[in-house]
Amino acid sequence: MPNPPYAPPKLKKGTLRITPLGGLGEVGRNMTVYEINGKLLVVDCGVLFPEEHQPGVDLILPDITQIEDRLQDIVAVVLTHGHEDHIGGVPYLLKRREDIPLVGSKLTLAFVEAKLKEHRIRPKSHLVAEDDRVKFGPFDLEFIAVNHSIPDALAVAIRTEAGMVIGTGDFKMDQLPLDGRITDLRAFARLGEEGVDLFMTDSTNAEVPGFTALEKDIGPVLERVIEKASGKVVVASFSSHVHRVQQVLDAASKNGRRVVLLGRSMVRNMKIAADLGFLDVPEGVLVDLKKSGDIPDHRIVYMSTGSQGEPMAVLSRMVNKEHQVEVGAGDTVILASSLIPGNENSVYRIINGLMKLGANVVHKGNAKVHVSGHASAGELMYCYNIVRPKNVMPIHGEYRHLIANAGVAIETGVPQNRTIIAENGTIVDLHDGVAREVGQLAIDFIYVDGKSVGKVTDDDLRDRRTLAEEGFISVITVVETTLGQIVSGPEIHAKGVAESDHVFDKIKPQVADAIEKAMKEGVTDQHALQQVVRRTVGRWVGTKLRRKAMIVPVVVVV
Repeated sequence: MPNPPYAPPKLKKGTLRITPLGGLGEVGRNMTVYEINGKLLVVDCGVLFPEEHQPGVDLILPDITQIEDRLQDIVAVVLTHGHEDHIGGVPYLLKRREDIPLVGSKLTLAFVEAKLKEHRIRPKSHLVAEDDRVKFGPFDLEFIAVNHSIPDALAVAIRTEAGMVIGTGDFKMDQLPLDGRITDLRAFARLGEEGVDLFMTDSTNAEVPGFTALEKDIGPVLERVIEKASGKVVVASFSSHVHRVQQVLDAASKNGRRVVLLGRSMVRNMKIAADLGFLDVPEGVLVDLKKSGDIPDHRIVYMSTGSQGEPMAVLSRMVNKEHQVEVGAGDTVILASSLIPGNENSVYRIINGLMKLGANVVHKGNAKVHVSGHASAGELMYCYNIVRPKNVMPIHGEYRHLIANAGVAIETGVPQNRTIIAENGTIVDLHDGVAREVGQLAIDFIYVDGKSVGKVTDDDLRDRRTLAEEGFISVITVVETTLGQIVSGPEIHAKGVAESDHVFDKIKPQVADAIEKAMKEGVTDQHALQQVVRRTVGRWVGTKLRRKAMIVPVVVVV
């Protein structure tokens, strides 16, 4: 259960206030707000992808309503890297105030600008790179190269008069990365010597002992799998995983295969990465889907989205035979990505569906086709020993990940009372080298449902689940309240209920009696009569049919 909300004290001049609005206790919708002397700095603004119990929802945003009345105080939004869980919410923030400066690396800004173009937003972008140092209001920012599963990722050191905070963003310490760009431990050490008052570190892999495996180990595995494949090969990954796409391009080229990119976001992102020099496309390997019809199956690789079982992504549509690329016997499908917590059922459903179609499915559970983009416990320990922070606040991960990360920090000598295990909405003040929890906001999920943002509630989702799982029963009755008589009905119709409509013949007399009794007692209000119908039918359906269907009574008063 989340901590109960309580108000923080008034923020004193010279104190830095840190409030995560998403990304703690979950994997996604990362967003943290820093405040000092009346100005705000936002770091990341991502999305969380919905789970099965959130039907109809497209995306989930951080609780940006918490800063809705402070938009003019935001001096910048810093984006640590180009993954959706860090940039996907930017359009929805900029729709509220379009001229907020966006600060990020070349690839990160290119990805977010392409996304904003679809929303018809022209951002005020500010390009930075590792070792750059820039000021926005009272925030003095320094950027540090970090290695992740996407190129051009950055950590950020935030200097204020209250002290220095380092946010790592998502990172790992791959010592032989594909692009040769390692996490800059020398910069971390230098900042540690200066004095880091609060270290906010990626927790996603904190439960995993040792070190995250090298990205370069994946390439040879992909080559072998593609070499052995007799039919077409489909590789599914995140649409922004440039390193994985590079490995697939190289493996396909070595095996004499052409590559087709599938999925709008995959095509868009890889074009951007190639144009900016982050993706090296071998000569003649890439081919457009429209021109791939004559290529035999044993000479083609499809690089697609949908590795998390998303219902509208390419892989799900292949399983449902709703995509022009068909998968069957002799074909090989490689799921080259991690399994995001909460997506397990969807992914296993995809795997089972593909195998039922006759495909050979290769995934992290049976082959080394993916490594994590996040630091394991050994890497985190190195960082704590190098930085020697006064206070630690784990970020980015489920609660168990945060606990594990805090445990690593404590092992390296960070005092337990200087290790803050926060959740979304926890308000932390930094002053005189001490970080303290001082308040708690009530944080909501902001649901994106089509063009609707923030209008769908948890009650709406509960109704959708009821409709999907229990069915729908409508009861229509016409009454004359002045005479206290039923003119027609009740008519009962059901959808999604196993029993046919005639089973409700038994309850109709009870409904009629309940309505007439209520009218005799002076109840003439339409809503009150509908409640009488709902209670009567609901009680009977629950007892006799053992269901909790959605009951929609309609009482027409004439």
